[in-house]
Amino acid sequence: MMAHTSQWFKKILMMLGFALSSLLLLVGAVHAVEVNTADQASLETVRGLGPSKAKAIIDERKKNGSFKDPADLHSRVKGVGEKTVERLMNNGLTVNGQGTSAKSGTKKSAKSDDTKTSSQETKTGRRKTAAEKAN
Repeated sequence: MMAHTSQWFKKILMMLGFALSSLLLLVGAVHAVEVNTADQASLETVRGLGPSKAKAIIDERKKNGSFKDPADLHSRVKGVGEKTVERLMNNGLTVNGQGTSAKSGTKKSAKSDDTKTSSQETKTGRRKTAAEKAN
């Protein structure tokens, strides 16, 4: 009788191990979803894409054709900025074959010299006066 219980226990442990390893694979996996071919349900599986943004993407794609690159996606879909596109791509969205963390290709404007000098502070935490900046 002891041998029968031992076999039953081993089977339970094997099934639990299989279930746990399967769960770990599912949790860690990010599946690729191509923005130019996915339907709304598929787009909504990408973490960070809800029903309204998925619909907006599909509507824009139907109206003006496929997205060329990440920059094209964020420039054509209202409310989907550059950082959002980057985050979505890190979560599995692909744009015309471009995947994980691809930069959207837009350039940020450089800060002006006025901004840099006005933010200079002394060690005490106060801003430098014009005379202090001249020295």
